[in-house]
Amino acid sequence: MKTQFDILRKVRELTMKTIQGLTLEQLHAIPEGFKNNIAWNVAHLVVTQQLLHYRMSGKDCLVPDELIELNRKGTSPSSQFTQEEFDEVLELFEGLPDTLEEDYNEGIFTEYNPYETSTGFVLDSMNTAITFNNFHESLHLGVIMSIKKLV
Repeated sequence: MKTQFDILRKVRELTMKTIQGLTLEQLHAIPEGFKNNIAWNVAHLVVTQQLLHYRMSGKDCLVPDELIELNRKGTSPSSQFTQEEFDEVLELFEGLPDTLEEDYNEGIFTEYNPYETSTGFVLDSMNTAITFNNFHESLHLGVIMSIKKLV
């Protein structure tokens, strides 16, 4: 699984490089043809990783409930982050992969509630959830890169 954690960190590093230097206005812009923005996508990745790994394993998520409710699957941006709020999201974005790996290596994930994703893939274990999350993060990196070209 070490490779999967390395992939997660690499995708997040690439995402951070992609958004580096963007203003809050650019991060919140929703181009024509899109239903969300870069800031929402980043927060969505934080939230989804927590839900797929912690909540589906019967553990408490390590992010605020409000962040989850505003950025989970099926939501769209309903407000804008302040710079301070978005900096907090970025701290979580960068730090939580290490926490996940530590928790995984400590063996805290002893159960997993099967979950069928919107793509039809069934997650039936922590290992499949980690692998699927990397796929999900890569898809959203592509979306972020597309939005960046338009803002």
